[in-house]
Amino acid sequence: MSHAREVWTRLEAVHAVTYFSPQSREAAKEAGLKGFWMGYFGFRAAPMGAVAPAVVDAVFYNFAPRKVHRALPDAWGFAAPDRLIAVRAAAAAAALRAVSPEADAVAERTAGTLAAAVAAAKPDGRPLFAANRDLPAPDDAVERMWQYCTALREHRGDGHVATLTWSGVDGLEAHVLIGAEHGVPPPLLQESRGWTPEEWDAAVDRLRGRGLLDAAGGLSAEGAALRQRIEADTDRLAAEAYAGLSDDVREQLVADLTPLAEAVAASGVIPYPNPIGLRRDP
Repeated sequence: MSHAREVWTRLEAVHAVTYFSPQSREAAKEAGLKGFWMGYFGFRAAPMGAVAPAVVDAVFYNFAPRKVHRALPDAWGFAAPDRLIAVRAAAAAAALRAVSPEADAVAERTAGTLAAAVAAAKPDGRPLFAANRDLPAPDDAVERMWQYCTALREHRGDGHVATLTWSGVDGLEAHVLIGAEHGVPPPLLQESRGWTPEEWDAAVDRLRGRGLLDAAGGLSAEGAALRQRIEADTDRLAAEAYAGLSDDVREQLVADLTPLAEAVAASGVIPYPNPIGLRRDP
């Protein structure tokens, strides 16, 4: 496992409380957002401002456009992006403190390294990272740690989208390939991302026509090689954020984040399997 991937698996667990924790769901509701998905799109897109749904569809990459349009732009009429930015960070920090009494200590130990990584990462072609990077750092230490983790998580995600685009894999096809690789039930990904069974089947046919899936719908040798290449390229692009850190500092960052990521995984807050590809063991 590359260092960039080791860091990502921990960042992802820390970040993901914003989607699944009861604190974040309640915060979205109290802010005026209607239902889980309006909360998801409102919280995650807020750093970009009150953008049109087509922008979110393009940047998030893997949702059926109609699912985005059910939440946006209506969300901006219930709560302004600046309010959602503050609310999401406070809720995420409350969730992290709820799952681990060490959250504040982890925030203190990782603050300098995470800040350095965010500052070193390039924003070129990375809209979600750029938007998150330029947010004011929260005063609260755990909120600040969560925001740094979120910025770095989106840095990797933006690079992943670039890699998928270069590989000729659209958002739906990306889910089909990952589902085939990891054995994720298609209905989970279809429902969470808004794709119909017919659209899923059409994507399967396209990928099979390219030789990436076998007759049973599993990955072919070519499909497995493509998936490995996509992940390796994504890790390579993400690694720039940590290139200026010494090996000791990078290893310490992983060691410091691991207990918090494990506490999130053990808390039951995040379901497994899940549509974001996060595994139970960081």
